[in-house]
Amino acid sequence: MLEHVEGIVVRSMDYGEGHRILSLLTDRMGKISVMARGAKKVKSRLAAVTQPFTYGEYVIFFGSGQMGTLNQGETIEPHRALREDLHKAAYSAYLAELVERLTPEREPNGGLFEQVKAALSAIEEDKDPAIILAVMEMKMLALSGYLPQLDECVSCGSDQGEMALSVLQGGILCPRCHSKDPAALKPSGKALRLMRMFQRMDLRRLGSTEVSADTKAEIREAMRTFMDYHMGTKWKSRDFLDQMEKYGI
Repeated sequence: MLEHVEGIVVRSMDYGEGHRILSLLTDRMGKISVMARGAKKVKSRLAAVTQPFTYGEYVIFFGSGQMGTLNQGETIEPHRALREDLHKAAYSAYLAELVERLTPEREPNGGLFEQVKAALSAIEEDKDPAIILAVMEMKMLALSGYLPQLDECVSCGSDQGEMALSVLQGGILCPRCHSKDPAALKPSGKALRLMRMFQRMDLRRLGSTEVSADTKAEIREAMRTFMDYHMGTKWKSRDFLDQMEKYGI
């Protein structure tokens, strides 16, 4: 059976002499695995459409197995800058790793597809990649069932006072309930307001943003704490981002 889909390459892995195995996030079929035979060869007609972060149209044959075979493809947006610019490549790789690891196979999610497509375009357009990734981390937490409760205290429902953010409790704690998790983070009011906004943000409508380095650092700490606690995985691409920041690359 042939399927015509739009897709984004979130992983491209060399296989054998000249082939590639792709992980495609698609508009209609969710995340799927595809064999692209001969795609490693320079003159292959599939070489361009199997590059990481490429957004294109794909014709895929599905037989009796789970993995499809790529018959043909046409590039819609190559996102070449996301591979050629070191910083953009690093942020895009983390975004792709989030999608690859946390998105179930064969579960259609057109909304996620549109957000990932918008996120990659925004990174290429030089919008703040730290904000883009924080929004996507929030969306992936929601997809995984771990979206933090940020509108009111998870214990008593109060929305008054200086809130703490508890990973153990799954959201914010008011001053009266802070004792339930003495180790809870204490983000500033601005950081907390931005994180609330990120839970509802549509990246297709993302404009220019001006967020201080200190506030972004608070948001990054909070998001990473939630991601690490609930996902329990080591992010290779995020480690590379940290190394870039540490050495001022």
